[in-house]
Amino acid sequence: MTPGKVNPTDPRVLERNYDYAQKNLKILSMWYECDLERMIELLAENDIALSANDERMFGGYYRSVQQTASA
Repeated sequence: MTPGKVNPTDPRVLERNYDYAQKNLKILSMWYECDLERMIELLAENDIALSANDERMFGGYYRSVQQTASA
């Protein structure tokens, strides 16, 4: 990576961007230009907690990714 460039998948950057997206996975996935499923995987793999609304919609998949990652 080039010095001075920010890694968008760095856990701290990812969490900050999730906050900027008002803790909305759909908005965050649009910003990152990636599939919603991949965005959920990135948050789960980095133990970034979902908002209550995202938890209701995507919590099952999020938890399954976390379980797979920890196995």
